Amino acid sequence: MAFDRVLVVIGRTRHKMVAAEIQEAAKRGSNFIELRLDFLAKAIDFKRFTPHKQCPWVATLRRPQDGGRFGGTEPERQTILRQAIVSGAFEWVDLETDIASTIPRFGKVKRIISYHNLSETPEDLEGIYAGMLKQDADVYKVSVLAQKPEDVVRIVRLQQSAPKPTVAFGMGDIGQCSRFIALKYGAPWIYAAFNKERGIAPGLPSLDEFRTTFPIKSINADTEIFGVVGDPVGHSLSPLLHNHIYKRFGINALYLPFRAPRGMLRETLEQYEHFPVSGYSVTVPHKEPAAALAAEKEATVEITGAANTLVRRPDGSFAAYNTDYPAIIESVKAHLKERTQDGPTVQISQLSILILGAGGAARALAFGLHSEGAQITIAGRTYEKAQKLAEEVKCKAVDWHARHAVSFDVLVNCTPVGMHPNVDEAPCHFSILKPGLTVFDTIYTPETTLLLREARLRGCHTITGVDMFVRQAKHQIELFVGQSPDLELMRQIVRKALSPLTRAFKEEGEEESEEEGEE
Repeated sequence: MAFDRVLVVIGRTRHKMVAAEIQEAAKRGSNFIELRLDFLAKAIDFKRFTPHKQCPWVATLRRPQDGGRFGGTEPERQTILRQAIVSGAFEWVDLETDIASTIPRFGKVKRIISYHNLSETPEDLEGIYAGMLKQDADVYKVSVLAQKPEDVVRIVRLQQSAPKPTVAFGMGDIGQCSRFIALKYGAPWIYAAFNKERGIAPGLPSLDEFRTTFPIKSINADTEIFGVVGDPVGHSLSPLLHNHIYKRFGINALYLPFRAPRGMLRETLEQYEHFPVSGYSVTVPHKEPAAALAAEKEATVEITGAANTLVRRPDGSFAAYNTDYPAIIESVKAHLKERTQDGPTVQISQLSILILGAGGAARALAFGLHSEGAQITIAGRTYEKAQKLAEEVKCKAVDWHARHAVSFDVLVNCTPVGMHPNVDEAPCHFSILKPGLTVFDTIYTPETTLLLREARLRGCHTITGVDMFVRQAKHQIELFVGQSPDLELMRQIVRKALSPLTRAFKEEGEEESEEEGEE
């Protein structure tokens, strides 16, 4: 797989490991590499790398103030940069804007003039960039910490209006989306860590993420942007699933993670009108605020008071939908049908259901299953919230500490207890899991949570979060792009993503290989 638009960053403390990663990056299709020379613990020796050279290289020797690790003096650093330029090993060199004028252009080596700010998006960012444009560079790089949506928009506007080749993006979780949006607005490349565990820069995606999650090769000015908005969003498999489906449909769209801290949904959506984002999947903690701010609401949103999908209308406002609602009913009905293949199907109206949690997913589940006639009991970790939901649904609420005394046919976990990375936790005592009961965990990372594993050991029937996840995503994709994906294909994509071996995107005209995506 070719990575024409990815600059792969390699930073290791030992020359031997740098050489090994250069070779491995080439095997994975990388054809443009930045060597972070500041990571090296010993005196830098370019000759140890050059025997492994198979593509253009960028020489970077970053100071601590710019996020680097070089421990020597500034004169020593500039001397090494000059040596790199004349060595013949590098086609590019990265020079910070404040020292670029002291190191003249040499031969055919191209220049990246860069500005980094690890603490903020400065008020005078536009002025800083204007000053950089007066310097002799082939590409300008602007990398600043984005702390709020307004920062992201300022960075993207800088990229949009760039008169010369520029890569402008925000660091950190909030700024990560801008790394990809920069490509839509003309950035010549996007940076990617060969090894994400090296901690090269906050929010820097890994090379593997371009193989499995983000198909950036075809991004252009016409690419439509969708995404998942929540806090956190780093764990979400929605980008992987949606992007795979869009690519299979041949749709020019990209689905990104948008981190919006609690209480900042409205501000985030208003700021990101500038891109704009055509639709959002909404996750914790924004499902109820999403319902409140929508100009148009589907009936299920009106019923539940929660929305997990926002679609931009022609006037810029949003229509809200709750695809959790039908997904939950479909998951339970499919399970009951499969479970009673040789006899009469059990109806939802025959079931007593204990719901753990009182958030957005619990709202959809409680209203949806109650509409089918189920007897619902809600146990929330905050009793007042559970009681309020129960009053709206017209069902029963119990204190969290009383959940083990409730009699039920189906137990549903709508809390995040047991979600990665806290996989050794469970939302209830296993003593209540009796043979023949059904246990439904809405968590899908991991698919088999501790709760489900213990339920199976005790003879319970189980429904995993993957089933509900792909069903609600199917409805979202239909709303976003007007096409209906195959449910079984979606399950396969998610399960492969959750397994140690992940399936990479295929290039156009390329046959799918079993080796693609292997670690």
